[in-house]
Amino acid sequence: MTKDEQNDMLDAAAGIFLRCFVLAVCLLLLWFVFFLVGADWAYGIHSRWFGLSRLHFDLMIYYGLAFFKMAAILFFLLPYVSIRLILRKRR
Repeated sequence: MTKDEQNDMLDAAAGIFLRCFVLAVCLLLLWFVFFLVGADWAYGIHSRWFGLSRLHFDLMIYYGLAFFKMAAILFFLLPYVSIRLILRKRR
């Protein structure tokens, strides 16, 4: 594999990571909007199933959002940035 082919492959991988990060952020925003709009409805359903208090339900949503955000950064944004730094150094 030549240097140009490696650069093209890394560039394609960086594009994939960037698209995955953007989609993850969109999903995160959608989750947040659904929480703002339908939190009472979702709490009503889940409190009947699991006997949750409102505080525990809100904490679960908050922790879920935080975990998802950190996973998106760790698995998509950091590899994108590192690939871009490698490509910048090569050029």
